[in-house]
Amino acid sequence: LGDPARANMLTALMDGRALTVSELAAAAGVTLQTASGHLSKLDAANLLVAEKQGRHRYFRLSGTDVAQVLEGLMGLAQRTGAVRVRTGPKDHALRKARICYDHLAGERGVEMLDASYKLGLINDANEPLLTDEGKSFFSCMGIDVDTLQKGKRPLCRHCLDWSERRNHLGGALGAALLK
Repeated sequence: LGDPARANMLTALMDGRALTVSELAAAAGVTLQTASGHLSKLDAANLLVAEKQGRHRYFRLSGTDVAQVLEGLMGLAQRTGAVRVRTGPKDHALRKARICYDHLAGERGVEMLDASYKLGLINDANEPLLTDEGKSFFSCMGIDVDTLQKGKRPLCRHCLDWSERRNHLGGALGAALLK
C-alpha cells in the first residue's frame, strides 16, 4: 500500500466492480507494465482476486474485510492530515453518486450522512452512532436495525469519500440503505 499507484488502484476497486489491468493502470496513472507489477504485489498480499474471462483478467478486492481496512486507513489519513491533494473525478455523474464497495458515495452519500446528522438520526461523533430516533426511522423504512446491530460489522461507520473529501455513511446501515 505504500506506493501511491497501488493505493489508487485499490481506491478504484472500492465500488465493488471488477476492473481490467488497463482500467487500473489508468486509475493509477501508470503504464500497463507498471500496473501489472503492482497488481502482482497486491495479489500476493491477498488484497485482490483475479478472474479470467476470455482474453481479459479482471481484478476486484478480495472481500469486505479489505474494503473495511481501506476505509479505516483513508479515515486515518484524513484525520492525521496525510491525505494527498488530488482532484476528484471529472465525470459529473461519478461525483454525484456512485457505490463505494457496498454503500452510497459521492455528493449524494455525503448529503445523506449530513441530513442524518441534522435530523438527529445519527449522532455526529468520532464514530457515528445511531440514535433512538434513527432506529425508529430506519425501521420504518424496512431496515431490520436489530439484526444489523447483532452482526460483526459496525452498524455505522465513517467512510472518507475520495471525490468529496468528506465522510459518507459506511457500515452495515450504509449497506442496508443502498439495498
